[in-house]
Amino acid sequence: MRFLLRRLAFYLVTLWAAVTVNFFLPRLVPGDPVLALLSRFPGQVDTHTINSLYALFGLDKHTSLLRQYGEYWGQLARGDLGLSYTYFPTPVSDVLAQSLPWTVALVGTTTVVAFLLGTALGAVAGWRRGSWTDVLLPVATFFSSVPYFWLALVAVAVLAGPGSFFPASGGFSPGLVPSWDPEFLGSAALHSLLPALTIVVASMSGWILSMRSMMITVAAEDYVTVAHAKGLSTRRVMIGYAARNAVIPNVSGFALSLGFVMAGTLLVEIVFSYPGIGYELVQAIGAQDYPLLQSILLLVTLAVLVANLLADVVYLLLDPRVRREA
Repeated sequence: MRFLLRRLAFYLVTLWAAVTVNFFLPRLVPGDPVLALLSRFPGQVDTHTINSLYALFGLDKHTSLLRQYGEYWGQLARGDLGLSYTYFPTPVSDVLAQSLPWTVALVGTTTVVAFLLGTALGAVAGWRRGSWTDVLLPVATFFSSVPYFWLALVAVAVLAGPGSFFPASGGFSPGLVPSWDPEFLGSAALHSLLPALTIVVASMSGWILSMRSMMITVAAEDYVTVAHAKGLSTRRVMIGYAARNAVIPNVSGFALSLGFVMAGTLLVEIVFSYPGIGYELVQAIGAQDYPLLQSILLLVTLAVLVANLLADVVYLLLDPRVRREA
């Protein structure tokens, strides 16, 4: 318990630092988001309204940056993410409520599938090294070095297009309304296949390589030799002794890589015009939409921190040495 409390304190400090950077960084970008918003309504807004918008968005020039920082923390404590400049006057929470489920479904499913498949294939390749499974090594090395967005562009060029089974862009067919209707769900699943396939192939390769290396190392340990000497079946030795210990570093790597997977997924969403937070992030950057941009970056930070905290818990369950040290 003391170990988990120390880790929780560490993550809280990290969250504070991330929120602080998240607040100050957009404000260092040149430009004025209010003027960018008003450019859509030329000559229709007077000076009094402009000053009111600055105050509404928390960008009042007569208010110090430090006070704005304190007010930002107060808004977060109340669960208020502010108003989106891009979709003004829609609250940021409403914008994220529409786009976040798309990203969560895509990232959550593909990340878990890639981890499970990559770990399983890596375990088999490492245990049976020198056999036909070695063909996975060059293939996995190639795909692990390919950026997500480049693989997405290749997938669109090769697999999508007129007459193709895979849609080239969008999250569902035009004319459909998001709902739990079977027709809409089927269309959404079809449109997510190509982005999901891109993410799984790109991220699974890294798990294959890392698990294969760990299996080769663990297979030479004394406890694996003793398990063979006891007459245990090869499958039991591989899964219960070798793979169980070899997967421990992958558990930590899974949490650490979530940030990279999330970043790559945002680019994949942009390539496929997928209606997730990646698309909203591009809109927020173009319009200098501070509240929307900060909220998206905060969500990514929270996802990485929660994943790392869960990895610490799983690490305790898998490795008795960590429990003793804790």
